[in-house]
Amino acid sequence: MPHLVLIPGLAADASTWAAQCAAFSAAQVTDVHFRFDTLPAMAAGLLAEHPGELVLCGASMGGMIALECVRQAPARVRGLALLGSSARPDTPEIAALRANAFAMIDSGRYDEMIAMNVPFSFHAERLVERELTQAYVAMLRRAGADQLVRQNIAVAARPDSRPLLPTIACPTLVLCGDADQVTPLEHSREIAAGVPGAELQVVERCGHMLTMERPAEVNAALARWLAAHAGQ
Repeated sequence: MPHLVLIPGLAADASTWAAQCAAFSAAQVTDVHFRFDTLPAMAAGLLAEHPGELVLCGASMGGMIALECVRQAPARVRGLALLGSSARPDTPEIAALRANAFAMIDSGRYDEMIAMNVPFSFHAERLVERELTQAYVAMLRRAGADQLVRQNIAVAARPDSRPLLPTIACPTLVLCGDADQVTPLEHSREIAAGVPGAELQVVERCGHMLTMERPAEVNAALARWLAAHAGQ
């Protein structure tokens, strides 16, 4: 049976997958994005540390790492779930946002930069839930400014993965929040349209942090998909 590996997003850790780990006891969360400097190296590290056939479930940057794993070892990836991710390369607009974030960090305004990200990461309805937003802020503080910058640089250097999509032969689930401002729904629709037989599910009243915002809906979608396609 393939191993289920959960891949967090940029500067995110296993806490973002807490609800999924509780629901899927065999799942393992990787931290390769904290230990390697490029997406190809992160994917190679994941493949080396998790031998055999894999079902990869990646959120945001984690989905980009999962796609890189498919690029490197397509026969080993037996299932692919991409949550709030994108196959596109950086645009000049996104590059400018990254540069602005780096400038704020360089001027000692890391906490301010994190706080500015919160409204873009969650659905507007969830912003009043202090426990949820504080958990997100605490996670980015644990990661630290150096890691956030390093991982941003790795993501910015990613290739255009859209040509890869038609070659993906494994069952693929694409999940996205209907109000995702970081990787808007059109990115997920593009992935689902590009991968043969891929399934797209939109999570309503949800922003970018699907696993934290709507854990029950995410777990239900993953459980149904895994049972149907991954033998888990």
